[in-house]
Amino acid sequence: MAASLDDDLELDNQDYYSLLNVRKEATQDELKASYRRLCMLYHPDKHRDPELKQQAEQLFNQVHQAYEVLSDPQSRAIYDIFGKKGLEVEGWEVVERKRTPAEIREEYERLQRDRDERRLQQRTNPKGTISVGVDATDLFDRYDEDFEEMPGGGLPHVEINKMHISQSIEAPLTNKDTAVLSGSLSTHNGTGGGNINVVVRRVTSAKGWGEVEVGAGDILGPLFGVKVFRNLTARCFLTAQCGVQFSPRGMRPSCSLMTARHLDHNTMGYLQWRWGPNSAMTTSLVRDTKTTHCTLALQLGVLNSYLMMSYQYKFQDEDQTKVKGSLKTGWFGTVVEYGAERKISRHSVLSATVSMGIPQGVTLKIRLSRASQTYLFPIHLTDQLLPSAVFYATVGPLLLYVAVHRLIVIPYTRAQKREPSVTFGLFLRLSSSSLSSSSVLQVLLMQESVRRIIEGEESKMGLIILNAWYGKFVTDTSQKQERAQVIDVTVPLQCMVKDSKLCLTEASKVGLPGFYDPCVGEEKSLKLLYQFRGVLHQVLSADCEALRIPKQSHRIDAES
Repeated sequence: MAASLDDDLELDNQDYYSLLNVRKEATQDELKASYRRLCMLYHPDKHRDPELKQQAEQLFNQVHQAYEVLSDPQSRAIYDIFGKKGLEVEGWEVVERKRTPAEIREEYERLQRDRDERRLQQRTNPKGTISVGVDATDLFDRYDEDFEEMPGGGLPHVEINKMHISQSIEAPLTNKDTAVLSGSLSTHNGTGGGNINVVVRRVTSAKGWGEVEVGAGDILGPLFGVKVFRNLTARCFLTAQCGVQFSPRGMRPSCSLMTARHLDHNTMGYLQWRWGPNSAMTTSLVRDTKTTHCTLALQLGVLNSYLMMSYQYKFQDEDQTKVKGSLKTGWFGTVVEYGAERKISRHSVLSATVSMGIPQGVTLKIRLSRASQTYLFPIHLTDQLLPSAVFYATVGPLLLYVAVHRLIVIPYTRAQKREPSVTFGLFLRLSSSSLSSSSVLQVLLMQESVRRIIEGEESKMGLIILNAWYGKFVTDTSQKQERAQVIDVTVPLQCMVKDSKLCLTEASKVGLPGFYDPCVGEEKSLKLLYQFRGVLHQVLSADCEALRIPKQSHRIDAES
């Protein structure tokens, strides 16, 4: 009962700005960034221990409540004037005591305009693809009986016979309009070309959007197209597209229509009709679950008809490993593909696929995806279906990956963990005599996040908090009469480090997660010893003083 009362008093006295560690003039973007970070830290599903899970749920609700108030301009204005009591009054009658409804409305519109301007100025979303085609048929065809060796060559001839580069960026024009600029360059056996496209997309409603595309190229000529998307029902949508391509041979119109429907929670059905140079009717079923991904497609066309089946199994491991296989047969022949995909870093995914068929031959496809960039390396091994080519295409990438992983990746990871600079054990210094039970639980919730932050900062010689103390510090003259009343806040402050920076507002630090008041009514300070780029820094800051680190003036050698 007493513990519950203490929690209620702590919640009532909690300052929303201190809880989110933002200044009172914080923008919507700053609030959202702080809110997302704290939600990831305190999400109850991340903790299995019942006591930690209960504490995480309580902190998660507090953060959510603070964000709901501060993210709404009208509620925020009332909170800034009257605090939580003003928010609890029904009908907002208290607003008339200090501000008129017109003033609140004017403030809301100003913040709304600021938010809209920030959205218009947000960074573009670049996406790119680089494909390098390699012709390595000389590695295997030279052993064929009909192979005629070229004069002057003893080593196999491997060359790059085609390349493709594409890039796109998008930028918002208004709240509903977005412009996309894309371009590509391609070359094959010494000849090539390129094109550039501009797309303007407009969101017409919550159920649909439309876009207009204009393009030009040095081979096919100008292009004009229109595309429309519409949600017909909650489980069905429709996409229609038509365009005109102008070429030296004349005008080439095209049109396509696709409809899709959710058959169940994990299954989608697609039906597509295309009219133009490659007229066809295609129907497909796609089932995607937590562990599998299956596709069945059938196309009937004038120039190309085929039946395709694919299956992918997803391993539930940390590296998100996937194995896949597919069979495609049609008028062009038959192609069998199999491969694997694995996450090699936080933002990088590597995959290798072996494609073999008649009359295509054998091709090894290597794909590296990093963030929004994709790198493709299709290596054509042979024009015929040779068992040796299939064997080396399968075993070669696997042995190379294992060798690199064992000889380079694992030793590098172990060396990083053995570095004596700063270890995670430095941050396990929790004293039950100097921390309240609530703060201890909060700090325990931060341990995993702090571990990841330290590893990231160490890898780039960033900001590492070595020591952090908060409370009342004694001076030389009062050392005999008084005793220091401080708490260790190393872990909470390290958890707030982002991109090698730590920013604290001018509000009291008592409201920060993991903090509490060790000396009620006394003047408090914050003392930090930190390391940045291998150099020690130290600073002593007042409780309500804004603090930004690192700073050159905090260097210990500079102070001496």
